[in-house]
Parts: sequence; C-alpha cells; structure tokens
Amino acid sequence: MDQTWLYFISTALILFLFLLKFLQKPSPQRNPPPTPPSLPVIGHLHLIKEPIHRELENLSKKYGPILALRFGSHPVLILSSPSAVEELFSKNDLIFANRPRFLVGELLNYNYTTLGASSYGDHWRNLRRLTALEIFSTAKLNAFLGIRQEEVRSLVRTLFRDSQKGFVKVEMNSRLSELSFNIIMRMVAGKRYFGVEVEDSEEAREFRLLIRDLFELSGASNPGDFVPFLRWIDFGKMEKKMLRIQKKMDAFLQGLIEEKRREDDEKVFEQKGGKTKSMIDSMLGLQDSDPHYYSDEIIKGNVQYNNVED
Repeated sequence: MDQTWLYFISTALILFLFLLKFLQKPSPQRNPPPTPPSLPVIGHLHLIKEPIHRELENLSKKYGPILALRFGSHPVLILSSPSAVEELFSKNDLIFANRPRFLVGELLNYNYTTLGASSYGDHWRNLRRLTALEIFSTAKLNAFLGIRQEEVRSLVRTLFRDSQKGFVKVEMNSRLSELSFNIIMRMVAGKRYFGVEVEDSEEAREFRLLIRDLFELSGASNPGDFVPFLRWIDFGKMEKKMLRIQKKMDAFLQGLIEEKRREDDEKVFEQKGGKTKSMIDSMLGLQDSDPHYYSDEIIKGNVQYNNVED
C-alpha cells in the first residue's frame, strides 16, 4: 500500500510540474545566453553523458561559447571562451562566488560552514585567513619543513625496500596520496596515519577507512541535489550513507580535539622542545578567546576540509 501511494504521488507531482512548465510565462531577461531545448523537472540533464567535457564541447560548438543550461532545479552557465572566463573572474567574480547548496555540504561539511562549502562572506573570509596563517603562511611552512623532509625520506625508504623485491611496476598515485595525508595530518593534528610504522594501529586504520568513504561520497553525484523531490524519498540512499559516515567522522575528529584538550598545552610543548603547534592547538587557543565562533564544529570542519580538499 505504501509503495502504491509513493508511485501515485510521484506520478501526480511529475504531471503537475509538466503543466507548470508549459503554463508558466517566461521571465523577461536582457539578452539571455542561448540554451538548448529542455525537459520539465530534469532540465538538460538528459544531454549530459560521458565523457562530460566532450558533451559540453559539442554543445558549445552548436550554441556558442556562452551557454545556459539547467541541471534539474539548478541554473548552470557554461563558458568555453577564454575572454568570457576572464571577464567572469575579473568583473563578475562576486556574483558567482557562492557555492551551491548540495546535500554533501549540509551533512559532510557541518551545515555549509567549511571553507569549501560556505558562501562568500565574513565567515568564508575568516576561514580563508585562518587556513592561510595556520597552514600556508611562510612562517608555518618553514616551521613544518622538518615534517615534510621526514615524510619524503620515509617514502624514499619504502620505495627502496620495494625495489629489493625485483623489477616490478611501481604504483605511485597511492604513495603520493599517503605522503600528502601524512604531511597534512601532522601539520593539522600532529599525527601520521599511513606507512609501515602505523599499519597495525587501530586509529590509523579507522582514519584510512573514513577518508576512503568520505572521498567516495564527496565525489558522488546525488540526484536529489538536482531534482528536490527525490531527496524526500532518499533516492539512492545517499542521505543515509552520508549520515552514517558523518557520524563516524565527527566522532573521530572530536576524539582528536579532546586528546589535545587533555594536554597541558604550554607544558607539553616545552617538554617537546618547543615544537610548532598543530592547527588544532592554534584553533583551541582561539576558542578560549571566542568560544561562540570557534566552536568544535568549526574546528572539525576545518580539519576535514584540509584533508579532503588539499
């Protein structure tokens, strides 16, 4: 009975949207870009096939270098002209600076509060400044030089050990990814999770599984982002999967924060010979002065962003 009602409601909604499409008067626009014929509900999604860049190239050849598409409920502007791209990023960059409100931003990016998911504004500018100061500033990069050198030496040792097994094909993508993760996590949390030394660590194993699942879901296409009523029925079970991984990742990141809190910061760093503080240490220091803004969610989101986006 429930399934019958679901089909009935879905069919009725589709028919309603078809009627709305044909009865709705087009809004007046000044010199709108060309656009191919679209379908109700899905817009131009039926035109997008693999490989996507080739399909967009074919559409641009047919309709011109500036092309308007609609992916479900989202308007999309396709530019294939260098001059148009330059004009967009030099004169109209703020108009296009905001991020789309996708499910991954809500569930896996702490309700659009990470640097990669938040819209342009004061919060985004503050996160960008914080990341630049705590990760990419010249002073921080120089302070973490030893970490980068140690991780590169560790990679070279691993490659040397593997070379003793004879002439084999070496897969470098995973090795370089592990190198990047170790460098980032040592800068962010003071820990490494890849390599022979931590291969049997339960915490490292958990981190590796979480990162794998997080990458998989972050890069997945969610139909509910483009056709909203599909989210109501959780088409493809994407929301369920994201909630599951978000709960695990949140608990893991909270554990890192609590571990740092248990340390007596100044004494620990003095005992370690004045080593550079990790990003979590620095953000916990900011939390002391402004606990409302620098909440645990903001810290966890920043840690997660630096792993997934960098």
